[in-house]
Amino acid sequence: MTVRILAIDDSPTMRSLVAQSLGSVGFDIHLAEDGIDGLERLAAADPHLVITDINMPRLDGFGVIEGVRASATHGSIPILVLTTESGRDLKDRARQAGATGWIVKPFDDQRLVGTINRVLGR
Repeated sequence: MTVRILAIDDSPTMRSLVAQSLGSVGFDIHLAEDGIDGLERLAAADPHLVITDINMPRLDGFGVIEGVRASATHGSIPILVLTTESGRDLKDRARQAGATGWIVKPFDDQRLVGTINRVLGR
């Protein structure tokens, strides 16, 4: 089974890095440029996991987490936060909103892949 991942980040460079890193190991990557775009693409992407940034225009990562958790079809999928932020209060807020894990940028490819595999029970 090919794992589908929806990666949401307002930085074109970061979207490219995530797509390259995860695509190179066989994940099917769907990209979105901000939270609203991500939620609009959720059904079509039908991801097994969502990766989201926190600081984005239009809808931030907390809104993404809440939106995914409110989805009847995707409400239980894992959500990883990939961000430059590292404050405990933000991590706690993300966890309370329903985030599964937190990874600080810049990310290490192997660590990101390992985290995804662990979260998905692979």
